[in-house]
Amino acid sequence: MEERFKTFTVLIAGVSRSIRRIKTEEMAEFHLKSPHVSCLYYLYKADSLTARELCDICEEDKANISRSIRYLEENGFVICHSKAQKRYLTPLCLTEKGREIGQRIAEKIDRILDTASEGLSESDREIFYRSLNLIYGNLQKICGQYELPETADEPKGNTTTDE
Repeated sequence: MEERFKTFTVLIAGVSRSIRRIKTEEMAEFHLKSPHVSCLYYLYKADSLTARELCDICEEDKANISRSIRYLEENGFVICHSKAQKRYLTPLCLTEKGREIGQRIAEKIDRILDTASEGLSESDREIFYRSLNLIYGNLQKICGQYELPETADEPKGNTTTDE
């Protein structure tokens, strides 16, 4: 069991680090950081999204997405046409510059995904993503248990008693 835990955690952490490094290296020419890349990519794919939708898709908190949107607006990648409703719920669109960079990002992502999955058949890839999605969902369920409200009878924090 220890080897399974080590393999799982080391591989997942390594994949995460590799993705961050690839995003950093591949996006340096655009002066973009990892959260910017995700925002531009998903806006490019969807044409228009709100900050709330970006939070959900990118699985980032509201503050990180707000900072990313601000940077992307200030640097001419994103525009917000309507100021009528709450900023968080206002649709965002890519500018011409944003669409151009979004397309280039999407092409880079496709190339990287193809390279990363070399040696896998389409069937292997489907099984991998189905398995990864199942593991992710199961981990989310476990994490959801930590967010349950505490009752007066339950101890606070992570206390255990071994008697």
